[in-house]
Amino acid sequence: MLKMPPNLPPYDLSGGALGPAIGEMFKSLSGLSLPPAELGKVQTDYLKGAAEIWNQQLDRSRTEGQATRPAIGDKRFAGQEWLENPAAAYAAQMYLLNARTLMQMAEAVQGDEKTRARIRFAVQQWVDAASPSNYLAFNPEALKKALTTQGESIATGMRQLLQDVQKGHVSQTDETVFEVGRNVATTEGSVVFENDFFQLIEYRPTTAKVHERPMLFVPPCINKYYILDLQPDNSVIRYTVEQGHRTFVVSWRNPDAGLAAATWDDYIENGAIRAIRTVQAITGVDRFNMLGFCVGGTIVATALAVLAARGEQPASSLTLLTTLLDFEDTGILDIFVDEASVRLREMTIGAQAPTGPGMLKGKELATTFSFLRPNDLVWNYVVGNYLKGEAPPPFDLLYWNGDSTNLPGPMYCWYLRNTYLENKLKVPGATTVCGEKVDLGAIKAPVYIYASREDHIVPWTAAYRSTALLTGQRRFVLGASGHIAGVINPPAKGKRSHWLNDKLPATSDAWFQGATEHPGSWWTDWSGWLRGHGGKLVAAPKAPGNRQFKAIEPAPGRYVKVKA
Repeated sequence: MLKMPPNLPPYDLSGGALGPAIGEMFKSLSGLSLPPAELGKVQTDYLKGAAEIWNQQLDRSRTEGQATRPAIGDKRFAGQEWLENPAAAYAAQMYLLNARTLMQMAEAVQGDEKTRARIRFAVQQWVDAASPSNYLAFNPEALKKALTTQGESIATGMRQLLQDVQKGHVSQTDETVFEVGRNVATTEGSVVFENDFFQLIEYRPTTAKVHERPMLFVPPCINKYYILDLQPDNSVIRYTVEQGHRTFVVSWRNPDAGLAAATWDDYIENGAIRAIRTVQAITGVDRFNMLGFCVGGTIVATALAVLAARGEQPASSLTLLTTLLDFEDTGILDIFVDEASVRLREMTIGAQAPTGPGMLKGKELATTFSFLRPNDLVWNYVVGNYLKGEAPPPFDLLYWNGDSTNLPGPMYCWYLRNTYLENKLKVPGATTVCGEKVDLGAIKAPVYIYASREDHIVPWTAAYRSTALLTGQRRFVLGASGHIAGVINPPAKGKRSHWLNDKLPATSDAWFQGATEHPGSWWTDWSGWLRGHGGKLVAAPKAPGNRQFKAIEPAPGRYVKVKA
């Protein structure tokens, strides 16, 4: 009988029971148990599956060369080498059986939902890491390449591994191909204001006339702004400029130790509100259009609520892209947040830290997000980069994904506690920001809310909850794909689809049941909506800024080029 690779969990097939290693792993979880009936079903299913795989191997040995080998059914083992090598095929099939069995056990564990979700996540991480495709000795594709290249693929893989160790992350793309300002973030514009928190970029109009009400973009401060300006053909910023909108964008500073004590209030007052004041001063327009993306949406909505408490309504419209305002359902990220974990952050990098406030390192955030999809964003590159010695192809989105940013500890800790942990932002008056009680319902502006259907960071059903918090005229649009790919979907490429429903029922399920799917990008729907809030057309400005706010440097500016 073929032996299982040592990196996979041992099973006692002769005794009809799952092996002690897996049993002990679950027994060690205090207060948790597997119902006997469920455990019995798992054992029965496992033995049945193992017998089927063994019988397939026997049939294969009898008919070798006479029949087409069946596909294994997982893209990690799709190469012909896996099918041609009986030991590798058996190892892959047994691994997949082991993985399914472990996930069945994780699903059957008794306990509260959050604990069960954490167990599922931990088991999935372990299962993905244990794949035989991740190890040179058990990967026939990598071994064959090593033989045909006379070991050069292994040598190249080791060089690339050492380079990534020095960089501190697994390379997901050829980072030497891209340079901010040269072939990403290339839309023409000028920095017209800067302080310790952000630079404000004004983009050069490409139309003779522009709408009288300008547009301000507030991107997430946990990433670089140029996700909205990758290449000319997929740039949200360039598209907005081409639609005749005078466009301003916040480029957050990548904070260093000098900003370690910065708070959420600082990001609202000295960030979003300062940007609003600056656009007003440059354009002479008191009310204009605003857009927030992800955490940027949370920031700009908070800023508008603060200004509403001060008697100001500067937004003529508000667009929220994949944004959480109600944090009741935060998807997979919920497993990382509880009182103990937030308190630990507060005592290590928050304002109460004994040694003073610290920084949340950008690489830590980037690693966490990558391991939310480990097969696609980690192990796929481990196999390609190191085992096969292949250089990852150039991909602008993944280059941006690896260009991480730091966050000040006090700001991050406030955000964690008041949103993800205690969900106070949605409750009128439950939080005080910049000296004002926050009430999102006090924002008097029409709102365009976009969510992505497969978003694992901001579940679309959670984004839909914003429709119940905001009181202006609201439009909700659902796009296909995930958190980033759903947003960055230019119309010219004719990809994906989006769903529209002019009604806003109480639940997201009811909204979707009444929605109609439309092919292509949601950008055209948004553009038509935004045009109705842009005001009349006026002559485009001939120069950026004004006498008070003169051009400091060309876009994309210095701040976005600072590495974490």
